[in-house]
Amino acid sequence: MSAPVIIEATAKHTATLIFMHGLGDTGHGWSSALAAIRPPFMKIICPTAPTQPVSLNAGFRMPSWFDLKTLDISGPEDEPGIRAARDNIHGMIQKEVGAGIPANRIVLGGFSQGGALALYSALTFDQPLAGVVALSCWLPLHKQFPGAKINSDDVPIFQAHGDYDPVVPYKFGQLSASLLKSFMKNVTFKTYNGLSHSSSDDEMDDVKDIISKWTHWESQNMARKAQCCQIS
Repeated sequence: MSAPVIIEATAKHTATLIFMHGLGDTGHGWSSALAAIRPPFMKIICPTAPTQPVSLNAGFRMPSWFDLKTLDISGPEDEPGIRAARDNIHGMIQKEVGAGIPANRIVLGGFSQGGALALYSALTFDQPLAGVVALSCWLPLHKQFPGAKINSDDVPIFQAHGDYDPVVPYKFGQLSASLLKSFMKNVTFKTYNGLSHSSSDDEMDDVKDIISKWTHWESQNMARKAQCCQIS
C-alpha cells in the first residue's frame, strides 16, 4: 500500500482523523476538503487502498480496501479482505496512540467502501474512539453484529446518506443505521435530499460541526475568547 496523505495539525497536535476513500479513489481525493474543515489541533491521515482486482468490476484492478462481490446488502462478502483491511486501520490507530494521542481523541471516517471500513474498524477496536463519520456507506458483515462488537456502546456514530444515491442505495444506509441503533447508544443518521453518491457543502458543514463537538473545539474557542475578554 502506498504512503498515506498526511496533513499535520497547524496548532499543537491533540487529535487525529483517519479517513478512508471510496472504491477507485486515493487518499488525495478527500485530503483537501477535510483540511478545510478540521480543527487546527487535528492531524489528518488519508491512506490509499491497495490496488487489487474487484469482482464487481469484472476483476479490473483499482484501489480497493477489500473485494466487492456485489452491492446486494444480503450478498456474499469478502470477509478475509475486510478483516485484513480492518487490521491495517487498527495499526494506524495504534501508531497514533503510541505517538501520544489517546484513542478517544481519534476519529475514524470514510466514504462509501471507506465508510464501511471505518464502521467495521471502529466497532471491532478495543478502545473507545472519539467517533465515526460514515458517509454514503453500509455496515459490512452486518449479520455478525452485535456479537462481533468489541468497542464501547457509547462511541458516537454520524452516518450520512443522499436519498438519490444510485451506487450504495439509500435503503442500505437506513438498514445499517437501524441495526447500529439497536446496539449502539449514540447513532445519528442524516439524510441529504437530492444528493447522489457524493458529498455536498451541507454535508461537509455537518461533518465539521460533529468533529468539532467530539473534539471539544467549540469549548476551547469559547475558553480562549473568555480569556481574551478578561480585564485585569
